[in-house]
Amino acid sequence: MDKAFKERMRKSLIALKEQILKQLALENSEFHELIEDIKPKDLADIASDDIDRRILESLGSAEMRRLQLIEAALGRVRDGHYGVCMSCGKKIPRERLEAIPYAILCIDCKASEERRNR
Repeated sequence: MDKAFKERMRKSLIALKEQILKQLALENSEFHELIEDIKPKDLADIASDDIDRRILESLGSAEMRRLQLIEAALGRVRDGHYGVCMSCGKKIPRERLEAIPYAILCIDCKASEERRNR
């Protein structure tokens, strides 16, 4: 996977994170108070575990899971493991990463996981 693609995906992940955090600020006054003094460029640097626990508990599980997945994906970009399936170790196709930048499984492993969970 080329460096330019990884950088584009990193920016996409940061944008997704900012979008979720801004939406949460609109929906939750406590969350809004927590982040209102943060400069917009610093918003992407807020780690999900830095956010006040009371506010995290008020988040929907889907939003919380997405933030965790985004944080993990940003970590994999930094570590050089972005785009590698965490189950089989194969490369995750670009198309899948473009659709779901925080994907941790290739299409085959995701399908297998979904079949097991039925």
